[in-house]
Amino acid sequence: MLSRFSLRTRLLLLTASLLLAGLGLVGAVVSDQLERYQLDRVDAQLRSLGEILSRVPAAGPPGAVGSTPRPDLLDPALRLIGAPYLVYLGADGTVAGGLHSSRLDGASLPGPGELRTVPSSGEPADLRAADGSGRWRATARPTTGWDGVVVIAASLAEADATTARLRTTSLVSGAVLLALLTAAGWFALGRGLRPLRRIEHTAAAIADGDLTRRVPLLAAPTTEVGHLATSLNTMLGQLERAFADRSASEARMRTFLSDVSHELRTPLFGIKGSTELYRMGAMPERADVDEAMLRIDREATRLTSLTEDLLLLARLDEAPEAQLDPAPMDLRTLANDARHDLRGLDPSRPVELTGPGGLGPPGPAPLHADEDGLRRVVTNLIGNAATYTPPGSAVRIGVGTANGRAVLEVADRGPGLPAHQAARVFDRFYRADHSRNRADGANAGLGLAIALALARAHDGTVELDTTLGEGACFRLVLPLLDRQ
Repeated sequence: MLSRFSLRTRLLLLTASLLLAGLGLVGAVVSDQLERYQLDRVDAQLRSLGEILSRVPAAGPPGAVGSTPRPDLLDPALRLIGAPYLVYLGADGTVAGGLHSSRLDGASLPGPGELRTVPSSGEPADLRAADGSGRWRATARPTTGWDGVVVIAASLAEADATTARLRTTSLVSGAVLLALLTAAGWFALGRGLRPLRRIEHTAAAIADGDLTRRVPLLAAPTTEVGHLATSLNTMLGQLERAFADRSASEARMRTFLSDVSHELRTPLFGIKGSTELYRMGAMPERADVDEAMLRIDREATRLTSLTEDLLLLARLDEAPEAQLDPAPMDLRTLANDARHDLRGLDPSRPVELTGPGGLGPPGPAPLHADEDGLRRVVTNLIGNAATYTPPGSAVRIGVGTANGRAVLEVADRGPGLPAHQAARVFDRFYRADHSRNRADGANAGLGLAIALALARAHDGTVELDTTLGEGACFRLVLPLLDRQ
């Protein structure tokens, strides 16, 4: 039922209920203690007077009810305990005599039957008035000089009135206090829950698509609201990054599919065009047919290479370690072979073999790796240097260890790359030079992507340091053998 109300109302109702219960409990305890205190006071007065009267020697009971034997002793006691009622009972329980204050009439006094129920041991007892108008408190003591008891009774009307006034005062003051605190609590809860409303508005804005919104820090970080705001902001940041990553992934996938379609379409169109010409009889000479077959073979080779590259990337993405056949090896072997390969591609190009960073001679770089996979990485780096640098320009191949890692780097003195292109060179199908001729089956922008994937499969990476106009340095970094 309470779930239909707002959090503010539920908290206020709970607080008011607890406050009401607390005020009621305190009022009950205070009134009970006051009543006990007054009864103890009356009992003490009755016992004192009973002791005095029981020790007064007398040959018999006083006269009829209303007489005043020994006024020098009884009158001060009557004033002290507040208009008591003194009764002498004989041995058979009959009223032998007594007195009472002139302020009391006979109908408001306890009856003889009530008086006979009071124990003579001095223990106090509660009595009812004959007309039922009020309560009395009485004690009884044996008399001295004759066989009987004296009963001393005091009206509890004044004590009951005091207790009733206290309860009325507690009820009224408690109601006023409850109303004031409830009103104050309403405004205090409204102010305290204000950050939650701000959080609600922020959540609504995010639900509408504004993922950049954050919950304002309206409370100290050590408070519950502060913890909630911090946790929500962390979650919102993760959600924003997740949506951004998903959007970027979808964009990359669209680009990837577009590039794959383009790369596949080019050789397929070449093959289809050659077959259409042959079918139309546009190749009457044997030489024309042979040339068409060469074009078909070239495009088929290019298509096969592209398909194998895509398949390798897919396998490296799914299970990179399964594509490797690791064994102990040294990167110096790959560096020396790369130098010979580069000289074979361009005999006029000076190739220098050094240590990492061009410092000193080449050093050992032992590791446990798949030599064929790393050879393909180095071949891609060498081919990249041969393709994008002017013929005859120098290339440096560095190999050794640096910062506890095995390093092989290929540095050229070509045109270099601007920062925005350098950040994308490892993207699949990305080519910095879109105008270059790829009719000879050159790579489709997958070489560096495959190199990075193979390096990561070895728990390594490929880094690029480049500045426009100052060349580029590709660096293969892998774990050393003793660290694997």
